[in-house]
Amino acid sequence: MIRSAVTISLVEQARRGPFVFHDDLTAGCRTAAELGFDAVEIFAPSARAVRELPLKLLLQANGLKLAALGTGAGMVVEGLQLCDADSERRSRAEDFIGDMLRAGAEFGAPAIIGSMQGRWSDAVPRPVAMRMLADALGRLGNLAQTLGTAVLYEPLNRYETNLCNTMRDAAELIRGLGTEHVKILADLFHLNIEESSIEGGLRDTDGFLGHVHFVDSNRQAAGRGHLDLHRVGAVLTELKYAGYASAEAFPIPDSRTAAEQTIRSFQAVFGERASVTV
Repeated sequence: MIRSAVTISLVEQARRGPFVFHDDLTAGCRTAAELGFDAVEIFAPSARAVRELPLKLLLQANGLKLAALGTGAGMVVEGLQLCDADSERRSRAEDFIGDMLRAGAEFGAPAIIGSMQGRWSDAVPRPVAMRMLADALGRLGNLAQTLGTAVLYEPLNRYETNLCNTMRDAAELIRGLGTEHVKILADLFHLNIEESSIEGGLRDTDGFLGHVHFVDSNRQAAGRGHLDLHRVGAVLTELKYAGYASAEAFPIPDSRTAAEQTIRSFQAVFGERASVTV
């Protein structure tokens, strides 16, 4: 069964980012539960910040799960990435993600690596950067295995990274790692930019699909762009995907409206238990 999730950002520097709810975890969880979401995906400043939250109480009180933890604050706040030319900063980046993995594992949730994968550059040529990325993912995958969780690796569009842009690129990378604990996060916004066919891109995940960002072509809530979400749903069913469809979308025109639109689209596409209170 595909389950619904919605994003909540607690990072001040990401206030303009594509997250449905911002700042108020209590209100975000309450509204997510009211609208019928199964889980929340949290973008937090650090693992320490996660542990300082009353997260367990909020999830229990609202009947929610933690779908995933984002690690992008490592890049947004500290400028950390796994392909940094400086080995000390690469280690800090990997430690930041590892700490997030440990924090998420307390809730049975994986950690997402998106922007923290970094880029290749003149200082770090592509072959070197890809080896750095693969080595880090391998180590983090091994850590995830010991924790009983997973790393979600997210290919980004060409404007955000020059490493892996397509699902085929990501699957090839992960296939060489020798771990079952690194999965692909397929974000429909990025697929719309990079794939000749979104359905084909999803098939190209080749058994590694672990998470979906359920969002439309314009990074707004599902149903506010031009994607054929029913075709997306059909492919996910074909692939026997049973993870989360999580809304990483801009709060346009506002958070509640974006959440309502998402859950309507989720229900229409997947026919799950989600309901809407307007």
